[in-house]
Amino acid sequence: MSEELRYDHLVCVKNKETIVSLDHLSVHKGDIYGIMGANGAGKSTLLQAMALLDPPADGSVVFQGNSLPIEKPPLAVRRRWACVFQQAHRFVGSVYDNAALGLKLRKIPKNVVRERVMHWLETFRIGHLAGQNAASLSGGEAQRMNLARAFALEPDVLFLDEPFSALDFPTKIALLRDLQTILNETKQTTFLVSHDLTDVEMLASHFMFIQNGTVHEAGRLHDVFHAPSNELKDFLQPWRTARSAELHTLEESTQKDR
Repeated sequence: MSEELRYDHLVCVKNKETIVSLDHLSVHKGDIYGIMGANGAGKSTLLQAMALLDPPADGSVVFQGNSLPIEKPPLAVRRRWACVFQQAHRFVGSVYDNAALGLKLRKIPKNVVRERVMHWLETFRIGHLAGQNAASLSGGEAQRMNLARAFALEPDVLFLDEPFSALDFPTKIALLRDLQTILNETKQTTFLVSHDLTDVEMLASHFMFIQNGTVHEAGRLHDVFHAPSNELKDFLQPWRTARSAELHTLEESTQKDR
């Protein structure tokens, strides 16, 4: 599999203080990186630097074999990347208009816009809402609209910054399942920042752990979780404890029902 992206010696600085750094990361086409860490670890800051939305103070980025100027990446490259954030952006107009916005800005022919937008609205199960005012959508519907907008651009790389954190659990799980199926089909290179291990386990093929502004582990999800560092063990312990308690409760309930 060919290398899609390579990051070297990224350093993010604010107020003359290093917030987060990444020594090296080689990403291949179709890799899905789940990025986790405690509050304030620098996850979102690093994601925005990797997406060159808020360029790092130092470092290099190579995309599909071409070195990018991090201060001002070419518009042609930026248009091959897409981002989805925690708060679903709803612009004035219909759901269709919102999902079509990026394509219209790129001056894509109308017939192509309609075909792509309706395809992705249907894929994310909100095609029946195309004519509805975007402001009337529920949180889950709005995030599906945002994802449809991103996928309609047919990006090579997708950056997701906690897009599920504002959703209730049943809504989130339903969306995660749909996105899991879609990513398996499209093979898009993806970076996902999340506070929830469930998101990462459902979607990611690779894992990155950030602590105190430093990337401590990055690699295949199975490999990292099979032999975690002590820091990662401590970070994951609350999930493991909670799951053990849930399993114990389920076993007790099953025994009582016999």
